[in-house]
Amino acid sequence: MNSKLIFKRMLHSKFFMIGFITCMLIVIFAVVGPSFVVYDAEKNSLTEQFLKPEWLSNGWQGHILGTDELGRDEFTRLVVGARYSLAIALVVTVCSAVLGTILGMIAGYLGGAADAIIMRMCDVFLSIPNLILSIAIIAVLGTSTTNLIIVLIISSWVQYCKLSRNNVLVTKKMEFVSASKCLGATNSHIIFKEIFPNITTQLIILVSQQFGNVILVEAALSFMNLGISPPTPSWGNMIAGGRTYLTTYPWLCVVPGMALMITVLAFNFLGDGVRDVLDPKRT
Repeated sequence: MNSKLIFKRMLHSKFFMIGFITCMLIVIFAVVGPSFVVYDAEKNSLTEQFLKPEWLSNGWQGHILGTDELGRDEFTRLVVGARYSLAIALVVTVCSAVLGTILGMIAGYLGGAADAIIMRMCDVFLSIPNLILSIAIIAVLGTSTTNLIIVLIISSWVQYCKLSRNNVLVTKKMEFVSASKCLGATNSHIIFKEIFPNITTQLIILVSQQFGNVILVEAALSFMNLGISPPTPSWGNMIAGGRTYLTTYPWLCVVPGMALMITVLAFNFLGDGVRDVLDPKRT
Protein backbone atom coordinates (compact mmCIF):
# COMPACT_ATOMS: atom_id res chain seq x y z
CA MET A 1 0.00 0.00 0.00
CA ASN A 2 1.25 3.47 -0.88
CA SER A 3 2.79 5.25 2.12
CA LYS A 4 1.11 8.53 1.15
CA LEU A 5 -2.26 6.81 1.08
CA ILE A 6 -1.63 5.27 4.50
CA PHE A 7 -0.67 8.66 5.96
CA LYS A 8 -3.77 10.24 4.43
CA ARG A 9 -5.97 7.55 5.94
CA MET A 10 -4.33 8.08 9.33
CA LEU A 11 -5.17 11.78 9.26
CA HIS A 12 -8.77 11.09 8.23
CA SER A 13 -9.40 8.32 10.78
CA LYS A 14 -10.81 9.83 13.97
CA PHE A 15 -10.30 6.56 15.86
CA PHE A 16 -6.66 6.39 14.83
CA MET A 17 -5.83 10.01 15.66
CA ILE A 18 -7.58 9.98 19.05
CA GLY A 19 -6.08 6.61 19.96
CA PHE A 20 -2.59 7.44 18.70
CA ILE A 21 -2.35 10.82 20.45
CA THR A 22 -3.74 9.45 23.73
CA CYS A 23 -1.47 6.40 23.64
CA MET A 24 1.58 8.57 22.98
CA LEU A 25 0.69 10.78 25.96
CA ILE A 26 0.31 7.69 28.16
CA VAL A 27 3.66 6.28 27.03
CA ILE A 28 5.38 9.64 27.60
CA PHE A 29 3.75 9.80 31.05
CA ALA A 30 5.11 6.35 31.91
CA VAL A 31 8.59 7.01 30.53
CA VAL A 32 9.15 10.60 31.62
CA GLY A 33 6.98 10.62 34.75
CA PRO A 34 9.49 8.96 37.09
CA SER A 35 11.92 11.85 36.58
CA PHE A 36 9.38 14.19 38.19
CA VAL A 37 8.36 12.10 41.20
CA VAL A 38 10.03 12.79 44.51
CA TYR A 39 8.59 9.96 46.59
CA ASP A 40 9.28 6.24 46.85
CA ALA A 41 6.36 4.25 45.45
CA GLU A 42 6.78 1.50 48.06
CA LYS A 43 7.85 3.48 51.16
CA ASN A 44 5.25 3.83 53.93
CA SER A 45 4.66 7.09 55.80
CA LEU A 46 2.03 6.51 58.46
CA THR A 47 2.02 10.20 59.42
CA GLU A 48 0.73 11.10 55.94
CA GLN A 49 -2.15 8.65 55.58
CA PHE A 50 -5.16 9.59 53.45
CA LEU A 51 -3.97 13.05 52.43
CA LYS A 52 -6.32 14.62 49.90
CA PRO A 53 -5.09 15.42 46.38
CA GLU A 54 -3.17 18.69 46.30
CA TRP A 55 -2.96 18.77 42.52
CA LEU A 56 -0.15 21.17 41.62
CA SER A 57 -0.76 23.69 44.41
CA ASN A 58 2.57 22.68 45.98
CA GLY A 59 4.29 21.84 42.70
CA TRP A 60 5.93 18.47 42.10
CA GLN A 61 6.97 18.33 45.76
CA GLY A 62 3.38 17.93 46.95
CA HIS A 63 1.08 14.93 46.96
CA ILE A 64 -0.54 15.66 43.61
CA LEU A 65 -3.10 12.85 43.82
CA GLY A 66 -3.05 12.41 47.59
CA THR A 67 -1.80 9.42 49.58
CA ASP A 68 -3.15 5.97 50.35
CA GLU A 69 -3.84 4.08 53.58
CA LEU A 70 -0.11 3.60 54.19
CA GLY A 71 0.87 7.17 53.35
CA ARG A 72 2.33 6.29 49.94
CA ASP A 73 2.11 8.94 47.24
CA GLU A 74 -0.68 8.06 44.82
CA PHE A 75 0.83 9.91 41.84
CA THR A 76 4.15 8.11 42.21
CA ARG A 77 2.42 4.73 42.40
CA LEU A 78 0.30 5.62 39.38
CA VAL A 79 3.40 6.45 37.31
CA VAL A 80 5.30 3.33 38.36
CA GLY A 81 2.17 1.21 37.83
CA ALA A 82 1.87 2.59 34.29
CA ARG A 83 5.43 1.48 33.58
CA TYR A 84 4.71 -2.05 34.78
CA SER A 85 1.44 -2.30 32.85
CA LEU A 86 2.90 -1.06 29.56
CA ALA A 87 6.11 -3.08 29.87
CA ILE A 88 4.25 -6.30 30.63
CA ALA A 89 1.75 -5.67 27.83
CA LEU A 90 4.59 -5.04 25.36
CA VAL A 91 6.49 -8.21 26.28
CA VAL A 92 3.35 -10.35 26.29
CA THR A 93 2.04 -8.97 22.99
CA VAL A 94 5.35 -9.41 21.17
CA CYS A 95 5.98 -12.92 22.51
CA SER A 96 2.39 -14.04 21.89
CA ALA A 97 2.46 -12.67 18.35
CA VAL A 98 5.78 -14.36 17.54
CA LEU A 99 4.79 -17.73 19.06
CA GLY A 100 1.28 -17.77 17.60
CA THR A 101 2.38 -16.59 14.16
CA ILE A 102 5.14 -19.20 13.83
CA LEU A 103 2.86 -22.05 14.91
CA GLY A 104 0.05 -20.78 12.67
CA MET A 105 2.30 -20.53 9.60
CA ILE A 106 3.68 -24.03 10.21
CA ALA A 107 0.16 -25.44 10.61
CA GLY A 108 -1.19 -23.66 7.54
CA TYR A 109 1.73 -24.47 5.24
CA LEU A 110 2.55 -28.05 6.22
CA GLY A 111 -1.00 -29.19 6.93
CA GLY A 112 -1.53 -32.86 7.83
CA ALA A 113 -0.50 -33.99 11.31
CA ALA A 114 1.19 -30.68 12.18
CA ASP A 115 -1.98 -28.75 11.37
CA ALA A 116 -4.18 -31.20 13.28
CA ILE A 117 -2.04 -31.14 16.44
CA ILE A 118 -1.63 -27.34 16.54
CA MET A 119 -5.31 -26.68 15.83
CA ARG A 120 -6.44 -29.14 18.51
CA MET A 121 -4.17 -27.30 20.94
CA CYS A 122 -5.89 -24.06 19.93
CA ASP A 123 -9.31 -25.62 20.44
CA VAL A 124 -8.35 -26.69 23.97
CA PHE A 125 -7.17 -23.18 24.91
CA LEU A 126 -10.20 -21.54 23.26
CA SER A 127 -12.57 -23.77 25.24
CA ILE A 128 -11.36 -22.20 28.51
CA PRO A 129 -11.99 -18.49 29.24
CA ASN A 130 -8.69 -16.57 29.39
CA LEU A 131 -9.20 -15.33 32.93
CA ILE A 132 -10.10 -18.79 34.25
CA LEU A 133 -7.11 -20.30 32.45
CA SER A 134 -4.81 -17.62 33.88
CA ILE A 135 -6.07 -18.18 37.43
CA ALA A 136 -5.58 -21.94 37.12
CA ILE A 137 -2.01 -21.62 35.81
CA ILE A 138 -1.00 -19.05 38.44
CA ALA A 139 -2.43 -21.32 41.14
CA VAL A 140 0.11 -23.93 40.00
CA LEU A 141 3.11 -21.70 39.23
CA GLY A 142 2.64 -19.16 42.03
CA THR A 143 2.46 -15.37 41.88
CA SER A 144 5.34 -13.38 40.42
CA THR A 145 5.86 -10.96 37.56
CA THR A 146 7.63 -13.63 35.49
CA ASN A 147 4.81 -16.12 36.02
CA LEU A 148 2.28 -13.42 35.18
CA ILE A 149 4.00 -12.80 31.84
CA ILE A 150 4.13 -16.54 31.10
CA VAL A 151 0.44 -16.92 31.93
CA LEU A 152 -0.59 -14.01 29.73
CA ILE A 153 1.46 -15.37 26.80
CA ILE A 154 -0.10 -18.82 27.20
CA SER A 155 -3.58 -17.32 27.15
CA SER A 156 -2.94 -14.90 24.24
CA TRP A 157 -1.10 -16.80 21.47
CA VAL A 158 -4.09 -18.69 20.07
CA GLN A 159 -5.67 -15.78 18.17
CA TYR A 160 -2.41 -15.04 16.36
CA CYS A 161 -2.08 -18.71 15.50
CA LYS A 162 -5.59 -18.96 14.07
CA LEU A 163 -5.24 -15.76 12.06
CA SER A 164 -1.84 -16.59 10.56
CA ARG A 165 -2.90 -20.15 9.73
CA ASN A 166 -6.02 -19.00 7.86
CA ASN A 167 -4.04 -16.39 5.92
CA VAL A 168 -1.34 -18.92 5.02
CA LEU A 169 -3.95 -21.35 3.69
CA VAL A 170 -4.98 -18.67 1.19
CA THR A 171 -1.51 -17.33 0.40
CA LYS A 172 0.20 -20.68 -0.23
CA LYS A 173 -2.10 -21.31 -3.21
CA MET A 174 -0.84 -18.23 -5.03
CA GLU A 175 1.42 -18.49 -8.07
CA PHE A 176 4.54 -16.94 -6.52
CA VAL A 177 4.61 -19.73 -3.91
CA SER A 178 4.33 -22.38 -6.64
CA ALA A 179 7.13 -20.67 -8.53
CA SER A 180 9.38 -20.75 -5.43
CA LYS A 181 8.72 -24.48 -5.03
CA CYS A 182 9.64 -25.09 -8.67
CA LEU A 183 12.91 -23.21 -8.14
CA GLY A 184 13.77 -25.51 -5.25
CA ALA A 185 13.19 -23.11 -2.33
CA THR A 186 13.07 -24.74 1.11
CA ASN A 187 9.92 -24.74 3.23
CA SER A 188 11.46 -22.35 5.76
CA HIS A 189 12.38 -19.92 2.97
CA ILE A 190 8.89 -20.03 1.49
CA ILE A 191 7.18 -19.62 4.90
CA PHE A 192 9.28 -16.76 6.27
CA LYS A 193 10.50 -15.01 3.11
CA GLU A 194 7.61 -15.46 0.69
CA ILE A 195 4.42 -15.97 2.72
CA PHE A 196 5.05 -14.02 5.93
CA PRO A 197 5.41 -10.55 4.28
CA ASN A 198 1.98 -11.06 2.73
CA ILE A 199 0.17 -11.69 6.02
CA THR A 200 1.74 -8.95 8.16
CA THR A 201 -1.10 -6.44 7.68
CA GLN A 202 -3.68 -8.55 9.50
CA LEU A 203 -1.17 -9.38 12.22
CA ILE A 204 -0.39 -5.70 12.82
CA ILE A 205 -4.11 -5.01 13.16
CA LEU A 206 -4.53 -7.84 15.67
CA VAL A 207 -1.49 -6.74 17.72
CA SER A 208 -2.84 -3.20 17.98
CA GLN A 209 -6.25 -4.50 19.06
CA GLN A 210 -4.92 -6.98 21.64
CA PHE A 211 -2.52 -4.63 23.45
CA GLY A 212 -5.25 -2.98 25.52
CA ASN A 213 -6.82 -6.34 26.31
CA VAL A 214 -3.53 -7.59 27.80
CA ILE A 215 -3.36 -4.52 30.05
CA LEU A 216 -6.91 -5.19 31.22
CA VAL A 217 -6.29 -8.87 31.98
CA GLU A 218 -3.07 -8.01 33.86
CA ALA A 219 -5.00 -5.47 35.95
CA ALA A 220 -7.75 -8.02 36.66
CA LEU A 221 -5.22 -10.61 37.87
CA SER A 222 -3.40 -8.02 40.00
CA PHE A 223 -6.77 -6.95 41.42
CA MET A 224 -7.26 -10.53 42.63
CA ASN A 225 -3.69 -10.58 43.99
CA LEU A 226 -2.69 -13.10 41.31
CA GLY A 227 -0.47 -10.75 39.33
CA ILE A 228 1.86 -8.03 40.58
CA SER A 229 1.85 -8.33 44.35
CA PRO A 230 1.97 -5.37 46.78
CA PRO A 231 3.90 -3.33 47.71
CA THR A 232 4.93 -3.15 44.03
CA PRO A 233 2.37 -0.80 42.47
CA SER A 234 0.01 -1.96 39.76
CA TRP A 235 -3.21 -0.31 38.68
CA GLY A 236 -5.03 -3.53 39.51
CA ASN A 237 -3.78 -3.87 43.08
CA MET A 238 -4.18 -0.09 43.61
CA ILE A 239 -7.88 -0.43 42.75
CA ALA A 240 -8.15 -3.48 45.00
CA GLY A 241 -6.53 -1.63 47.89
CA GLY A 242 -8.68 1.47 47.43
CA ARG A 243 -12.08 -0.21 47.11
CA THR A 244 -12.34 -0.53 50.91
CA TYR A 245 -12.22 3.25 51.21
CA LEU A 246 -14.36 4.06 48.17
CA THR A 247 -16.95 6.09 50.10
CA THR A 248 -14.50 7.94 52.36
CA TYR A 249 -11.34 8.34 50.23
CA PRO A 250 -12.61 7.81 46.67
CA TRP A 251 -9.41 8.97 44.93
CA LEU A 252 -7.63 5.76 46.01
CA CYS A 253 -9.89 3.75 43.70
CA VAL A 254 -11.07 6.32 41.16
CA VAL A 255 -7.60 7.55 40.07
CA PRO A 256 -6.13 4.16 39.04
CA GLY A 257 -9.53 3.09 37.72
CA MET A 258 -9.73 6.12 35.43
CA ALA A 259 -6.13 5.59 34.33
CA LEU A 260 -6.90 1.98 33.43
CA MET A 261 -10.12 2.87 31.62
CA ILE A 262 -8.52 5.66 29.57
CA THR A 263 -5.51 3.50 28.65
CA VAL A 264 -7.54 0.49 27.52
CA LEU A 265 -9.97 2.73 25.63
CA ALA A 266 -7.09 4.55 23.93
CA PHE A 267 -5.46 1.33 22.71
CA ASN A 268 -8.84 0.00 21.57
CA PHE A 269 -9.36 3.21 19.58
CA LEU A 270 -5.86 2.84 18.14
CA GLY A 271 -6.57 -0.77 17.18
CA ASP A 272 -9.79 0.19 15.38
CA GLY A 273 -7.94 3.05 13.69
CA VAL A 274 -5.13 0.78 12.49
CA ARG A 275 -7.73 -1.58 11.06
CA ASP A 276 -9.40 1.29 9.19
CA VAL A 277 -6.05 2.50 7.86
CA LEU A 278 -4.57 -0.84 6.78
CA ASP A 279 -7.65 -2.81 5.73
CA PRO A 280 -7.10 -3.43 1.99
CA LYS A 281 -10.88 -3.72 1.41
CA ARG A 282 -11.34 -0.06 2.24
CA THR A 283 -11.15 2.40 -0.60
